[in-house]
Amino acid sequence: MRIGFIGLGRMGANMVRRLIRDGHEIVVYNRTPEKTTEIAGEGATPSYSIEELVSKLEEPRAVWVMVPAGDATEAQIEELLEHLEPGDTIIDGGNTNFHDDVRRHQALKAKGIAYVDAGTSGGIWGLELGYCLMVGGDKEPVTALEPIFLALAPDGGYLHVGGPGAGHYVKMVHNGIEYGLMQAYAEGFEIMHASDYDLDLAGISALWMQGSVVRSWLLELLGRAYEANGRDLEHLKGWVADSGEGRWTVQEAIDKDVPAPVITLSLLTRFRSRQDDSYTGKVLAALRNEFGGHAVKTE
Repeated sequence: MRIGFIGLGRMGANMVRRLIRDGHEIVVYNRTPEKTTEIAGEGATPSYSIEELVSKLEEPRAVWVMVPAGDATEAQIEELLEHLEPGDTIIDGGNTNFHDDVRRHQALKAKGIAYVDAGTSGGIWGLELGYCLMVGGDKEPVTALEPIFLALAPDGGYLHVGGPGAGHYVKMVHNGIEYGLMQAYAEGFEIMHASDYDLDLAGISALWMQGSVVRSWLLELLGRAYEANGRDLEHLKGWVADSGEGRWTVQEAIDKDVPAPVITLSLLTRFRSRQDDSYTGKVLAALRNEFGGHAVKTE
């Protein structure tokens, strides 16, 4: 199958490589032309403008957009629409808010262009292991694109989960759960790190991968991190970003009256990680000093 692919970052480039490896013809474009040239050297067809990319595709065209969610994706789709025609399809594989998917689907449908949202999980390991694909959209365009989805995914790793926006909705909740899992591992390993025992944390990570009920790929990756960075993770700073899906999951839980304390607190902990010195902590210290004369530390 021949499709266009926009966005050759860490995930996008490996997705193209996996598709080429499966025999698909991929026309690529990246804002940085050097990346386009690099991937072209591995078998992709290069293009150095959106107009050129569209011109190298056969009707009906399909273009996968793999750029940061929000304004970047919005601008890329607007530019694509200047060159696409009725019958063509846009696939958004980024971490888009599902509300935006619903809006785009309606707007593009009025122009005769199909819109498919593909929640994509797999990170930098996807080239080797495959990508878990949670796909939303109308049945006809999704079915037409299944050769692409099946090439990207491992066995059982692709599912058409529902109508427009459903793919990114499921990916949103997926990432909210990921926040909670990561936080639980982080807290448990901090307890063991603080223990009076001299515990081999990398060894425990490996141990728990063997039959334990808490085994997971995240735990395997934690073991790799300890092997690379040492028991104290001394080369890393405890600053943790969030790309939006955790916030959206918490907001959806609020909107649907679903209690989600673990996911909510894991999100708030990420916010705390970005503060060098918490103002909340200062207030707590001041109050304890005022009512109980408890000692405080000063700068």
